[in-house]
Amino acid sequence: LDNKFSVQDAISSLDKEGLNTPNNVDAKANEFLIKSWITSSRVPKKRVIMLSSIGVQRRDSMPFPILNACGVLNAKAYGEDFIQKCAEEAGFSYTIIRPGQLFGGPYDNNYYLGTLFQLDKDVATQDVQVGRGDELLGDTLRSTLAEVTAQICEADCARDMDFAVVNVKGESPTPEAVQERLQAL
Repeated sequence: LDNKFSVQDAISSLDKEGLNTPNNVDAKANEFLIKSWITSSRVPKKRVIMLSSIGVQRRDSMPFPILNACGVLNAKAYGEDFIQKCAEEAGFSYTIIRPGQLFGGPYDNNYYLGTLFQLDKDVATQDVQVGRGDELLGDTLRSTLAEVTAQICEADCARDMDFAVVNVKGESPTPEAVQERLQAL
């Protein structure tokens, strides 16, 4: 009786069935969306924004190999590369936002410890840090990610770049302060 279990084989079989796997969600879906947008949209393409993850460019350094055990960071890296390549070829802008582990509500979209126990950042960890590339380490409130995404659209900043966003000790900044930090990237 062969009772060996391989995570990679299990994920691969789920991929083939088209189920919710990192490869299908972060690699194939991003490729499908961008190709469809390029081929079917008749209006000029301006910008695509991808929500990725901290660790994509550091997936061989601890602790990211653990987080990449099922290929999440590899699939996100493929999606990022595909978007950047298409942006250059088709002449539109891109922004890749890399949050840390997401915290905060809503608590009804996932079943893992963070949502089961409604884990949130304390009131002393509300400040926002942004940095180009994939150098930061930390967690990100969903509300912070939403605000940062809205601010890059409103201020039309952070084009043709990737950056990370995490929450750090300190009070929640004003939307104007967040916008200033994003414009300084």
